[in-house]
Amino acid sequence: MMLSRASIAVGFVSLGCSKNKVNTERMLYLVREAGYRIVSEDVDADVMVVNTCGFIESAKRESIDTVLDLAWLKEHRHLRAIVVTGCLSERYRTEILDQLPEVDAVLGTGSYERIVEAIDAVVEKKRFLSFDDKNVCEMGGERILTDTPWSAYLKIGEGCNNRCTYCAIPLIRGVYRSRPMEEIVREAVWLEDQGVKEINLIAQDTSIYGVDLYGSYRLHELIRRITDSTAHACLRVLYCYPDKITNELLHEFASNPRLIPYLDLPVQHISDSVLARMNRHGDSGVIRDAVARIRRAVPGITLRSTAIVGFPGETGEDFEKLCDFIKEVRFDRFGAFTYSREEDTPAYDFEDQIDEQVKLDRLDRLMSIQMEISAELNRKKIGSTLRVLVEGYDPVAEAYFGRSAADAPDIDGKIFIRAKKGALTLGEFADVLIEEALDYDLVGVNV
Repeated sequence: MMLSRASIAVGFVSLGCSKNKVNTERMLYLVREAGYRIVSEDVDADVMVVNTCGFIESAKRESIDTVLDLAWLKEHRHLRAIVVTGCLSERYRTEILDQLPEVDAVLGTGSYERIVEAIDAVVEKKRFLSFDDKNVCEMGGERILTDTPWSAYLKIGEGCNNRCTYCAIPLIRGVYRSRPMEEIVREAVWLEDQGVKEINLIAQDTSIYGVDLYGSYRLHELIRRITDSTAHACLRVLYCYPDKITNELLHEFASNPRLIPYLDLPVQHISDSVLARMNRHGDSGVIRDAVARIRRAVPGITLRSTAIVGFPGETGEDFEKLCDFIKEVRFDRFGAFTYSREEDTPAYDFEDQIDEQVKLDRLDRLMSIQMEISAELNRKKIGSTLRVLVEGYDPVAEAYFGRSAADAPDIDGKIFIRAKKGALTLGEFADVLIEEALDYDLVGVNV
């Protein structure tokens, strides 16, 4: 006889990117609505769901280690079952079952909507596997917000068509699909009704939004529709590609006061030979032109970017070009990663693979350059007053902390606030006079 769902406690672990987090929030909603009890601690759970990341080697290792940690609870505590979902399970279907016998159910990226069926099965000590078509799966739906009440992610599309030679995302997430504009606008209205003040638009490539549904890039129209339909929430755009920055989008940035002047623009490299081997769309000229156009159209905009070092065949000269570019362009926010050799991607079989220590040395040098740039840019902010969204209190620093418009959640720095005018309210804005600059963070007082 099946146990009462209300008697079963289910916990979730969400790993990887913000897009994964949205999928986890959707599953949380489905599980709660089905009558299961949601718990926040794994030691209290009867069933644990791990929404995995499988993008690069370090992410895969984190996902596997998480499952192994839960396996200990399964053996020594009252945890009954482990359900694995997400990118790792989509990418390594048979390997998970063969190498992780502790796992009781596996769902691919097209099967999030079947999470309740999976939990029903494992509670009854049955294995459950589902790998539905990832190219036609649900992309929206009601969810339980897990971030702070004032900031949330809004997924506007799924999958990717860019086919970069180092990337397994198309294999894992499928082809690019835009969500219908009306559906996204409804969700934005709902988010604002929940108290969200900052809506972060996400997809593998937000700049391509609409081309599959409407025949042209429509990100600018989507942004305007959202701000026309909501009252006060601000929008932040992440993951825009340099070759797809339209004039219409730049006009929206310049004219829409509720569109945060912040753009995430992953370049990955600047050497034309490396970009060609990566199969990136657009060469160094396109990248430089995009940066110049953005800064010309939106003075003061915060630009964030990323790069990969140690890609197969990257010469010392290629790397020096990247270093020089970072010094020249001076991104406000910048992150770099060493190339991860991923099976089933074209670059896996490329010749001239780079030694791991060389990759790490290049990464260290590049990030040292950026640290100096960031510190210098931060020093220029001393004496200015910034509007900061207060997000927490750090008892060690004895200070509140938050973010300005120039800081995206989860990936950028913080502004620490010495409250000299009484306690601050989390989720509210404070005017902060910047008094001190760190490498990536700022320190100030509320005024």
